[in-house]
Parts: sequence; C-alpha cells; structure tokens
Amino acid sequence: MGAKFTGDHETGEGVSDHPDAAASSGDAGLDTIEVTGAIKWFDAGKGFGFIVPDNGMADVLLHVTCLRRDGYQTAYEGARIVVEALNRPGGLQAFRVLSMDESTARHPAQMPAPRTHVVVEATSGMVRLEVKWFNRIRGFGFLSEGDGSPDIFVHMETLRRFGITELRPGQYVLVRYGNGPKGLMVAEIRPDGWGDAPSSH
Repeated sequence: MGAKFTGDHETGEGVSDHPDAAASSGDAGLDTIEVTGAIKWFDAGKGFGFIVPDNGMADVLLHVTCLRRDGYQTAYEGARIVVEALNRPGGLQAFRVLSMDESTARHPAQMPAPRTHVVVEATSGMVRLEVKWFNRIRGFGFLSEGDGSPDIFVHMETLRRFGITELRPGQYVLVRYGNGPKGLMVAEIRPDGWGDAPSSH
C-alpha cells in the first residue's frame, strides 16, 4: 500500500497518504534540511508519526528511533518541533531532533475530552469482551459480550489511560463498564490475561 520504508522503517503506513512527499526523487545522502513544524500525530505503538512543516512542504516522517537517540521518549500531538530531515525516496524523514516545545502539545492526560468522551463510573465487574470494531483514526470502537447483548462503547482516551494503543476486531480484552449518556461505556480496560480475571460467565 504505497511507499514502504526500508531498514528499520518497515511500517511506512500512512506515507501513501502524502503523494507529494515523493515528488523530490533521489537520496540526498546526508544533505539535511532544517524543518520547523508541529506534530500532526505520533503513535508510540507503531513507532512513528508525522510532522506538518510550517512552510507548507509535505509531511515529514518522524520515527521513534530518531526521537530516542536525541533523548525524547515520545512526541505529543500539537508539540512544536525543529528537526533536520533527510530526503528519502519515500519523502522527507526526520534525522535529528534539534528542539521540541511541548508547551503547545496536547498530552493525552490534558487533552480536552472530545464530545463523545465522558468518564463513566464502573458498575460491572471485570468481564472478558470481544472487540467488534475499532477505528483509531475516529478514536472509538465497540466491544461485545456476545450475540444478543448490547454493544459497549470504548473511547481512544480510555485506552490511552490504561496504556493500550490500539484494538483489533476479534481480540479479547478485560473491562469494567458503566452507563454513559448514550449507553454502556468502558470505564476500565486491561489486556486479556491481566491479573486473576474471571471467565466471561
């Protein structure tokens, strides 16, 4: 699906979303350009994200190895960043982080809750549910206890609070849930096999 990065950038997903990133061809060796911009998004689970440059150039790939080499653990959406970027066949890629200003960042814990997201009080015990559907871009999904039972809404912010980056349909997770404004919502979520969880019955 579009350009793939080689070496340790095998997960070049999302790069194909930026066809203009491939406009400049060839590898400029170590001829770097300085790029100032903002973090568009960064997924610690996948190990990469993108910077939107201030000058309107194509998005710049930011890999976790680049961050860590320069002493950063992660990058938060909205943070201001200055990097040296290399021109790769698949587009610009951050090579060195010169500075990062997180004062403009939206840390997961400080992000204003989206309209769809409220924190609910758990009214259930810990149950094992199956992921029916989850969309990371839209930031939510649904879990199910089985046929005939109501779907249980799960928000990306709830996942982040419990250190989970993504859910896959068919995957099982352990949750406590409660009543939200539009129905049942996940209050706590853990990986399957966490602690001494009871069976789903």
